[in-house]
Amino acid sequence: MELAAQFEAAVMQSKILDKKPDNDILLQLYSLYKQATIGDAPDKGDYAMFDFVAKAKHDAWLKLKGIANDTAKQQYIDLVHQLSK
Repeated sequence: MELAAQFEAAVMQSKILDKKPDNDILLQLYSLYKQATIGDAPDKGDYAMFDFVAKAKHDAWLKLKGIANDTAKQQYIDLVHQLSK
């Protein structure tokens, strides 16, 4: 199965995990997904000053700056497989 198909399958699998991951893992999933599908995060986030959730998401995504889309896809797949065990 090619990487894109594996990634899409992992995205679907992440929505039906037996146990909801903690917030740190959810941030990892979010940031890897964004990096894989969009690429690098903009340096400045588009969120309100007191929107701490949006800031945490943007910061997590920003930490992945420079990681190739395919690398982010593979890391996302690996993380979902780890969570599915």
